[in-house]
Amino acid sequence: MMKTTRFAAVAAVMLATALLAGCGRFGGASEAPEGTDPQAAGPADTVFAVNVTPAVQGQINDYIDVNGDVQTTTSVDVFSTTAGEVVRLHARVGQRVEADQLIAEVDPSRPGQTFALSPVRAPISGTVTRLPARVGSQVNPSMPVAQVSRTNELEIIVPVAERFISQVRVGLNAVVRLDAFPEERFNARVTELNPVVDPLTRTLEVKLRFTRADPRIRAGMYAEVRIITETRDDIVKVPSDVRIRRFGEDFVFVVVEDDQGETRVERRLVNPGILIDNKLEIATGLTADELVVYQGQALLEDGVRVRVINTLNILSAEDILR
Repeated sequence: MMKTTRFAAVAAVMLATALLAGCGRFGGASEAPEGTDPQAAGPADTVFAVNVTPAVQGQINDYIDVNGDVQTTTSVDVFSTTAGEVVRLHARVGQRVEADQLIAEVDPSRPGQTFALSPVRAPISGTVTRLPARVGSQVNPSMPVAQVSRTNELEIIVPVAERFISQVRVGLNAVVRLDAFPEERFNARVTELNPVVDPLTRTLEVKLRFTRADPRIRAGMYAEVRIITETRDDIVKVPSDVRIRRFGEDFVFVVVEDDQGETRVERRLVNPGILIDNKLEIATGLTADELVVYQGQALLEDGVRVRVINTLNILSAEDILR
């Protein structure tokens, strides 16, 4: 019993000595280096690298994509008035002819009967686009000798799905792409809507005319057409990638300069409008030419410092459909 009491007393003395020694080494308050503010001591602000793009005031278009073929507005088959043998051709494919111009001559003679040659004339002015008759071949009034088309008046016929019919009307503008000229765009306009929907395909036939004649465009070409159904002018737009959605809110990070001249971001609530082809209308919350973070916004919070690496001009004022 005496040994246990003596051991406990020795342990208590050793513990007290250790605590006193510790207070001598660590108990004093640490001092900040001379000339520094103790309140400002701490790690430096993290600076985030970002790419930005300006908000643009301009135009945005909604559209329908359809495909069709370029055709002539007027194309007439030319027939002989009598049956007989084609003895002369006075035109060739691609040749321009005038109304009533001689195209071919047919000999209606029969064995033992000789008749005067029967002329075949163009019913309209235009270009010979087909010439199935050949010298020596037999024709009759039901067989076309040639085809004459007005190639300077071209149109595009496209089928529009039933669900888009309410958006299409005469007078709408369109942008046309042709495989023969993939880097160029041609303008057209809706000129006619078929009053009947095709019950088999559930589509409506729509005709468009080119707004300007171009000798490079030929009947039979395949056309990719974008019919512009709605145009909004003087709106503020940004690439849709800049928008962030959290907890039911839409916002963007706008790059600003604080009172100390440091570059920071401001978390800005916005009211988005229509979204078309990665172009987002901003109805409220943003003005034109403000710089918004386009890349690097995933880790940002309101007020953090940033360093702008690149300013990317992604959108233009005019909404060019490609």
